[in-house]
Amino acid sequence: MNAEAVTVSTPRPVRRSVLVQRWADLAFLHWPVDPAVVAPLLPAGTVPDTLDGVTYVGLIGFRMEGVGFLSGPGVPYLGTFAETNVRLYSVDARGRRAVVFRSLEAERLLPVLTARASLRLPYMWARMRITRSGDVLTYSSRRRWPGPRTATSHMAIRVGGPIVEPTPLECFLTARWGLHTTAWGRTRHLANEHPPWPLHRAELLSLSDTLIGAAGLPQPSDPPVSVLYSPGVAVAFGRTHALAPT
Repeated sequence: MNAEAVTVSTPRPVRRSVLVQRWADLAFLHWPVDPAVVAPLLPAGTVPDTLDGVTYVGLIGFRMEGVGFLSGPGVPYLGTFAETNVRLYSVDARGRRAVVFRSLEAERLLPVLTARASLRLPYMWARMRITRSGDVLTYSSRRRWPGPRTATSHMAIRVGGPIVEPTPLECFLTARWGLHTTAWGRTRHLANEHPPWPLHRAELLSLSDTLIGAAGLPQPSDPPVSVLYSPGVAVAFGRTHALAPT
């Protein structure tokens, strides 16, 4: 499949937002993985997106803020929560690069149930906490429902200086303008739009994680090859579009 260029702003602007939110205090951890391992885990009609023949698995911790419908204000309380996701990278026959979520831990039960019912996204209800002390952020998660309840993650990073010119790998891992998911019997693409990422270098201080293994992937034993931080961006999602049958 011929993939579109990696761009720091979306090539497909969202004309009418269906959902708005803000992603804040993000920690991006990534490991290389064999595309042949990833391929069976992706929705039909998509293949692993690669850079120099390698694809990646990401462990992303952050705070979701102000989730609201259409262009409206964020839903009080329920619209702000900690989240940690395990994600892969995909491309479809139209060349659209996207992410595929293998799991999304969230600390609010109602958003978990809503996302699972509407888009069949693998949201999991978890006990979670994000703390900050100076330039050190800590993200912790312990799954509640559905299992396994042994799925946990604890990571701490130290935020470094801003990145003026992201490397090709840093752009590849963060400049993603949609997601692929399987819902209602079809593979679907959901576009998003946000300003270019303000990225920072980051140092991984500690990591104890079983979420990647629980998501059906080999649990990494080596340190991540990329550790990044972002203070966050405001995000808008458009409508979903079903992929043409293959």
